[in-house]
Amino acid sequence: MPETLRPLVICAPEPRTLDLIFTPVALEQLKAKYRIVEADPDDIAGLGDDILGEARYIIGQPPLSAETLQRMPQLRCILNVESNLINNMPYEVLFARGIHVVTTGQVFAEPVAEMGLAMALNIARGIVDADVDFREGRELWGGEGNARSRLLSGADVGIIGFGDLGKALNRVLSGFRTNTRVYDPWMPASILIDNGVKPSSLEEVLTQSDFIFVVAAVTSENQHFLGTDAFASMRPGAAFILLSRANVVDFDALMAAVASGHIVAASDVYPDEPLPIDHPVRRLKGFLRSAHRAGALDSAFKKMGDMVLEDMDLMDRNLPPMRCKRAERETVSRMRSKPVSVN
Repeated sequence: MPETLRPLVICAPEPRTLDLIFTPVALEQLKAKYRIVEADPDDIAGLGDDILGEARYIIGQPPLSAETLQRMPQLRCILNVESNLINNMPYEVLFARGIHVVTTGQVFAEPVAEMGLAMALNIARGIVDADVDFREGRELWGGEGNARSRLLSGADVGIIGFGDLGKALNRVLSGFRTNTRVYDPWMPASILIDNGVKPSSLEEVLTQSDFIFVVAAVTSENQHFLGTDAFASMRPGAAFILLSRANVVDFDALMAAVASGHIVAASDVYPDEPLPIDHPVRRLKGFLRSAHRAGALDSAFKKMGDMVLEDMDLMDRNLPPMRCKRAERETVSRMRSKPVSVN
């Protein structure tokens, strides 16, 4: 296809890179089919009208103003490969013009769900602590080493949030025959029932679960909504596993609940990342830690590029995007997740 006929794509995927989210073959396909303009996200407004006026797609989540969008009459879609929706563009203008905003966040659902399962199994069976004890020659053999162990199979499980990650978590738990309750105020009860879980109130999930998985997105309505009272209401010895974003909990209250011995916890996310070296959670007994790595698999990143290519091909043929998840008019402005600072 002649250079002037190929659609123009502005690529500003920070904190991702094109090499991270596209396989070499997929990147060749992208460059063969489209004219690529790579830009720093903060420099989009400074691009010339010859670029903005022809841009069909943006790969990334750069800050955009209504004035910049006015200079982009051909824009069809913003493909957010960071995957957290933040309030850095006038979504009402985008929706009014019929410009799609889509995210690739569902690529992380299965990897994060598997990490959540691993954390639950470790808490149930003390795998990491037993390994450390063995290395240091103080292991306990047989039943003596299982004084605090329990089964995940048949346990009462609570899930807070039931988007892509919640559904993936429910799938990986299915073989354990758990009695699963779900709290998600944005989800109709019939969808929960169709997925084999019990629609429940937040109180029911907190008070009737042996393992609680938090996979809710951060919104304007739920920041720090899990605090001292929530943790106090949990069953003694229950496990609290945080997989989505730290800002849904009062992290100090969570640490206090663990330090008191009332509950145990695991987390892949923290209020500040990277976490300060002197942060008290690093030394907290009863707290299993992971450095925001649950979803960061190369295979997941590469799926992003495939999804982007497939959806751009659909839109090139005047069809709607189907592989990425579309932002919803009613909820996009409520999202409050921080963008990731590291891959």
